Amino acid sequence: MMSSFKYGVVAGLIAAAVQPVFADDGLSQVFSICMDQAGGVTPSMVECIGAETERQDVRLNKAYQSVMESLSAERKKQLQETQRLWLKYRKANCDFYYDPDGGTIARVNVNDCFMSATAARAKELEAFKQQD
Repeated sequence: MMSSFKYGVVAGLIAAAVQPVFADDGLSQVFSICMDQAGGVTPSMVECIGAETERQDVRLNKAYQSVMESLSAERKKQLQETQRLWLKYRKANCDFYYDPDGGTIARVNVNDCFMSATAARAKELEAFKQQD
């Protein structure tokens, strides 16, 4: 059993490891509040990350559809193929973050990867749309 001091240190390290995602990356204020309330508790953090991933997925789909509306048929096919490849890449890359020997932080890492990658792709597509 982990002592309360060690647990506090581990919880603090987990919270510090996730903290940089609050930069200008488009993550919601709801997520920030949720993570603050999670207090470094892994299941709570994973729940916050999961909810934010869902919000970012909605954002990504909206941005994707918006870009698709403005493209020619040929460019639509290119974007569809690009998006399919990106989805495969995101899955492979983020699955790698799950280290079976990594303890509970591995769950946080893999989920954070999916959330951050989704937010970054949404931001990328939103920026692409603004170039039109």
